[in-house]
Amino acid sequence: MADPTPWNVADDKGDVRKHAPATLRNREAIAAVLVEELTVKGLVLEVASGSGEHVAHFARELPGHSWQPSDPDAGGRASIAAWCEGLANVLPPLDLDAASADWPIERADAVLCVNMVHISPWEATLGLLAGAARLLPRGAPLIVYGPFLRADVPLAPSNAAFDQSLRSRDPRWGLRSVEAVRDAALGFTLDRVVEMPANNLTLVFRRV
Repeated sequence: MADPTPWNVADDKGDVRKHAPATLRNREAIAAVLVEELTVKGLVLEVASGSGEHVAHFARELPGHSWQPSDPDAGGRASIAAWCEGLANVLPPLDLDAASADWPIERADAVLCVNMVHISPWEATLGLLAGAARLLPRGAPLIVYGPFLRADVPLAPSNAAFDQSLRSRDPRWGLRSVEAVRDAALGFTLDRVVEMPANNLTLVFRRV
């Protein structure tokens, strides 16, 4: 089960970093998938980078890639910049709203999105899929991590409770089905579904 709440660790010295507790639990497993899937070195756009802890870790684990974090929240972008300070292969974070049709980037060699689909309106997922289709060349990966529903697979009790909690906070939020995301991913094929710890999945799409 994902934890959608970033905790602010700002102090009296002006530390603007945020901390998402789930990051420490899932970053190694996600990085292992990235090592397998990001075989062509290039620019990786992370959509909805949140606190910035993931991209900082991935940039260290895959130093041969250039990393472009992004987030629509100014506080999030400040946190990203703080976590990534000193990492030469991480670019300054972009102000990017996944749901927007106008992204401030023209191309990427891969797109990554961690823990956004379930804590945003469905329009954000549609925007993610459309934006990635605009940016990526043929064969390039779109990698999406989080908790999902699956047809004919019983929902884990922890994920069912999490889904209810999300919908109580915002009725536009909630776990999406793998099949719904797959069917909305025009211009992509679902290449791989990877079982992850804590009842999460990584979906690997390929641009066709």
